[in-house]
Amino acid sequence: MLRRDVLTGLMAIAASPAISQTEGATEAAEPGLQLGDATPFDPSVVIEKARALAAKPYAEPTRIPEAWTDIEYEDYVSIWFDARNALWHDKADTSLKVDVFPPGLYYPHPVDIAVVDGDSARPLKFDMGVFDKTDKFPDLPIDDTLGYSGLRLRAELETPGIHTEFAVFQGASYFRAIGTGDIYGLSARGLAIDTAEPSGEEFPEFRAFWIEQPEPQSPTFVLCALMDSPSCSGAYKFTITHGQPLTMDVEATLFARVDMAHIGIGPLTSMFQFDETNRDRFSDFRPAVHDSDGLLIHNGADETIWRPLANPTNLQVSAFRDEDPKGFGLMQRARKFSDFADLFALYHRRPGLWVAPGEGWGPGAVTLIEIPTDDEIYDNIVAYWRPDGGLAAGQEHRMTYRLTWGDDSAFGAGLRVLNTRIGDAFETGIIVAIDFEDGDALPENLETVERQIWASAGEVDGGILQRNPETGGARLAFRFIPGEAGLIEFRAQLRLNGAPLSETWLYRWTA
Repeated sequence: MLRRDVLTGLMAIAASPAISQTEGATEAAEPGLQLGDATPFDPSVVIEKARALAAKPYAEPTRIPEAWTDIEYEDYVSIWFDARNALWHDKADTSLKVDVFPPGLYYPHPVDIAVVDGDSARPLKFDMGVFDKTDKFPDLPIDDTLGYSGLRLRAELETPGIHTEFAVFQGASYFRAIGTGDIYGLSARGLAIDTAEPSGEEFPEFRAFWIEQPEPQSPTFVLCALMDSPSCSGAYKFTITHGQPLTMDVEATLFARVDMAHIGIGPLTSMFQFDETNRDRFSDFRPAVHDSDGLLIHNGADETIWRPLANPTNLQVSAFRDEDPKGFGLMQRARKFSDFADLFALYHRRPGLWVAPGEGWGPGAVTLIEIPTDDEIYDNIVAYWRPDGGLAAGQEHRMTYRLTWGDDSAFGAGLRVLNTRIGDAFETGIIVAIDFEDGDALPENLETVERQIWASAGEVDGGILQRNPETGGARLAFRFIPGEAGLIEFRAQLRLNGAPLSETWLYRWTA
């Protein structure tokens, strides 16, 4: 499966009709999602299914008829789920509504979906009658290979009686969520395998989901998922609590079929095209275009690192060595409309996503992959934890972590980097300007603040530190002359009385 196909397919979600309705409104009769016969269930069932899969050779999942995957994007968005058929639509005391997505286009494999009530589960039966479509949707064959391609979760987030979506699981092992008031941006995945390797990337897929019927008026929902791929299988449990921020507590057990030297835990996928660091490469009326603008790391040594993202001209892979990290994430710190001036995409409302391990993850590296892109519709940023040694064939590996979808103000320590600007100096060299936020720890007299600037090559001056009247915080500006260097790694930090005052700013400059 191609990365571009998977990620472009997610765009179809954003194009779907708005999902909201008022309870009690007069509605035409609809079939509703139908359930099959009950079978015993608890979360251990998913673990046993994953273990049994890994004990057998990998089997390709069922494919829907080719005519369904040969349709155009315009065809796929001309069929949609009718919200009147949503799971638990008629239950006023159940705060969750569940929708399903049609098959086709980028989604060739159906997924099984079951509803859990107590200690039993009942499968959702596939029914074309739960979808509405325009007359532009083609006449396609209907057979027993068809199934739903994913699911969407809705709840009363801001307005009583109006159920708005807050999470989507669709396409390979991808899923997205938003804090209340945000809009969809970056995505997460169950697992990354061989990302950016010359041999090609493997995309595990969620084959089945089990959604628990929630307690009345509860903001927390439980979703289990079975994952499979040629290299491994996995059992996942997501405990999702909507709000601002939205949190997902993830419990995962992986079963390796083969030796996997390169796996990515807690993988995140986002888009960065340009901002004030590379604005000169793009002719655009907007000052910036990105879903995320930086990688934030709180490492095992208790250091907070901010690495602004880049859109390089060649593939870049960066590894930040660590042991037992406290967390990492892709963040969107540009939060004002004027940062983007985009009335349609509303990039200033895209959430950040933080990954916090639930136990010690041992030695490894937070890995950042930056892929060149000239178009904002393609995600080109990937970040994940790569454990040393990977997984050996036959190994079972259990892990837990929390995903937090929202802003990053609660993570890390020190004055945060608000923005980075890079451009030609007035005479010779290149200017870097780093804006730090204001805070109680920042002294009124900036002359007492120590400036630390380090570069792997070229000539760098000592920089100047000034107060930015717009932010109230400090701006560190320095000039460098690259000389013959084609790549320079930078490191900068503000310190006070010998202790860190700000995050550690890292950047990779390329000619």
